[in-house]
Amino acid sequence: MTYPAFHNLIGGEWLPAVSGKTILNLNPADHSDVVGAFPSSHAEDVALAVAAAKKAFASWRLVPAPKRAEILMRAGILLQQRKEQFARDMTREMGKVLAETRGDVQEAIDEAFYVAGEGRRLFGQTTPSELQNKFAMSVRMPVGVVGLITPWNFPMAIPSWKLFPALVSGNTCVIKPATDTPLSTYNLVQTLVDAGLPAGVVNIVSGSGSAVGMPLVEHPDVRAISFTGSSEVGSRVAQRAAATFKPVSLEMGGKNAQIVMDDANLDLALDGALWGAFGTTGQRCTATSRILLQKGIAAEFTARFVERAKKLKVGNGLDESVEVGPQVNPSQIETSAKYVEIALAEGAKVLAGGHALTEGVYAHGTYFAPTVVGGVTRTMRIAREEVFGPVVSLIEFETFEEAIEIANSVEYGLSASLYTKNVNRAFTAMRDLEAGITYINAPTIGAEVHLPFGGVKHTGNGHREGNGAIDFFTTWKAVYVDYSDKLQRAQIDNAE
Repeated sequence: MTYPAFHNLIGGEWLPAVSGKTILNLNPADHSDVVGAFPSSHAEDVALAVAAAKKAFASWRLVPAPKRAEILMRAGILLQQRKEQFARDMTREMGKVLAETRGDVQEAIDEAFYVAGEGRRLFGQTTPSELQNKFAMSVRMPVGVVGLITPWNFPMAIPSWKLFPALVSGNTCVIKPATDTPLSTYNLVQTLVDAGLPAGVVNIVSGSGSAVGMPLVEHPDVRAISFTGSSEVGSRVAQRAAATFKPVSLEMGGKNAQIVMDDANLDLALDGALWGAFGTTGQRCTATSRILLQKGIAAEFTARFVERAKKLKVGNGLDESVEVGPQVNPSQIETSAKYVEIALAEGAKVLAGGHALTEGVYAHGTYFAPTVVGGVTRTMRIAREEVFGPVVSLIEFETFEEAIEIANSVEYGLSASLYTKNVNRAFTAMRDLEAGITYINAPTIGAEVHLPFGGVKHTGNGHREGNGAIDFFTTWKAVYVDYSDKLQRAQIDNAE
């Protein structure tokens, strides 16, 4: 069997892992389809990449920000031209349907154009000094070499969220793509190179989290880490980074709730719930994992939702008629099955799906049936813990206040949604829901690149992607220019 072999990008050169070992990237829809062989790297490869990034930083930081932005603009145009091929590559390696992988590439295009505009908006402040003949201002400075660790579920969009703001700010980067989906990151970085990015400004090191991710986090020349992944791994990343005092941006798990009130437009709420729960096969940190139903509409909503979930077409995402693709690997199937078993043991009922699909066209992939679990209470594990698969729980409630309480009762706080025609409740929910992203009459998925993306509690540590990313990838410098031609002592010479 022949398949493409890919290498790490270090200092502008494509190099195999020092170990010579590789990891096969398999199509989750058909494991006989090998997308390619990628380096199985280790700390030695990380060290080479960081050294290359450090060397490139000396010149890249001096490139005017508007000129850095022009490269991103050209990259965005190239991504537009390559969108269909990159979407097909992504469906092969990740599994989600073509409509969604096209959207994933489109998000990178949007990010390129948005961040390119920031090249002329890296504003600081000027402010009056407390002393005469003294000028005071603040300016943004690049952090230096930054490490980027990205997940498999949005293998081009999320790398773009990190790479583009980091680059326009003047940083150089070492990125570790997800082991399951490295090709999309390679396609993104190759596009940057084709757009004119200098050698060493972005470096790719492919491999596992333990062999590549943690050495990147711990490397003393890496000045900041941006991580997207599970809360468990994010906690370890933060602890390891703390030893060298490097800032960390964490975007982690979610247990997102869609609240449906008695007065909601049920047709709209059903459409939103179906998309939020089963889009990307439920493999989104913003996926609708809980649907909270007011008792007046619970029976009707449940019956209609279950009927529609059962009719969803599951299959290879390259088939335009398929609505739900495979899960990314066997481990994700095991997790989905495990939580269904736990829910049944705790007294819930499977209303649709609840099992892996293994027969016929599904025999060579990792498929799980769209699953609806009813009779769920707020204390059940399936109502509190992230599944990251096509599994959604239905929870009934009496009052609006109870719905807000249930939505907020989990350790995560990424996304939440409310369907209602009552404007007072809508604004109350916007205020009281403990979520970094809140939707009214829309599903829990659908973020746009020019708004802040991130959450609270175990979902994040206060930083944001989107329009908050520049704040993470820059550091402030205060500058004072004294033109009095004499010593002036702040807080002393102005005391009276």
